[in-house]
Amino acid sequence: MYYDYHMHCDFSRDSKTPMEDMIRKSIDLKLSEICFTDHSDYSILVNNIEQDHEVDYKNYLKSLEFFQNKYKKEITIKKGVEIGLQNHTIDKYIEDIKSYDFDFVIASIHTINKSDLIDRDFYKNKSQYEAYRQYYENLYNIIKKFKNYSVLGHLDLVKRYGDLNNIIDDKIFGDEIDEILKMAIYDGKGIEINTSCFRYNMPDLTPSSYILKRYKELGGEILTTGSDSHNPSQVAYGFEKVYPQLQDMGYKYICTFDKMKPNFIKL
Repeated sequence: MYYDYHMHCDFSRDSKTPMEDMIRKSIDLKLSEICFTDHSDYSILVNNIEQDHEVDYKNYLKSLEFFQNKYKKEITIKKGVEIGLQNHTIDKYIEDIKSYDFDFVIASIHTINKSDLIDRDFYKNKSQYEAYRQYYENLYNIIKKFKNYSVLGHLDLVKRYGDLNNIIDDKIFGDEIDEILKMAIYDGKGIEINTSCFRYNMPDLTPSSYILKRYKELGGEILTTGSDSHNPSQVAYGFEKVYPQLQDMGYKYICTFDKMKPNFIKL
């Protein structure tokens, strides 16, 4: 049984897919449980104009509750959100998470100092090494202060939008990665395995096999699987490849979430 805990619909700025289409595809695939995690990203510079890419939380949660009831006999649907953290937006997200009834929160870094990784603005005038180091240091400094999340999303996202022909070995940043993982474990938080790596033709998993193994070695147990899907064709994409790899790494469980509490399900 598969559990897709990272999916988007038209409540996210970068998706045009109705929520119900994602649900029906998940049912067709016989998924046991899904969680919508639509995007909330504050304070991004777009053409030198600062923008907020907000979720309409009230209508989003209202729609989720409607479909939870409509499809309750066919699939379990959980209420989540993916937040794009920056140092200066932490207080706003603390307020958001406390104000709404989420089952699950993905803490991601999409933007640093208002510069978007996806549009590659962040990489301008930086070496690959400088970009990686700033990304990992930024993530660590944020999770020292921000604790209102469930898992860290696509933890090594910095690789995806950099130079894919010259990805730097994780061991170069082993100390930084270890400190991030230790902090997450100490706080009782997890990480996700994000199968968009297959769609982006990454040379390894996201996060990498190295990071996944280190999380396990350091005592981490909370792991979710997410497709990062934005349309029905991407739902649960690559899950059949990932589950055996997780077992080979020694993982025995994946997690679902209910009211921000993990449930451990045997692989």
